[in-house]
Amino acid sequence: MDDPPPTRDHSSPVRDLAGAAQARGVEPADVVKTMVVRRGKDDHLLLLVPGDREISWPKLRALLGVTRLSMPGAAVAQQVTGFERGTITPFGAAGDLPVIADERMRGRRITLGAGAHGVAVALDADAAIAYLNATVADVSG
Repeated sequence: MDDPPPTRDHSSPVRDLAGAAQARGVEPADVVKTMVVRRGKDDHLLLLVPGDREISWPKLRALLGVTRLSMPGAAVAQQVTGFERGTITPFGAAGDLPVIADERMRGRRITLGAGAHGVAVALDADAAIAYLNATVADVSG
């Protein structure tokens, strides 16, 4: 990933997955959500999940070997990443947060939030996973 991937600016806000997919010209599964997950006090990670999937908390807890996980509030998510909810991206997030990518992303062309409302980046999922040194696992349902 030597050159920055192309970004796409939505001319109007999107309110749901279908709107985001339509604005980006992709299928809902290719709109990847970047979410902050809290393992413990001051211990967070980023989770990448296709837009048409939900986090499987049992699978994620088993992968991480923990019994408890949560999603922090908006203020903590912004403090941890430097981005407000709806704009969080694994590229340039504050700190050195580990990244877990759902295995269903592999082999696809995806879009991710790009750090601002209405802006997304389109790129090869496998290249993104490699660049982010993400752990790939079945973490959605």
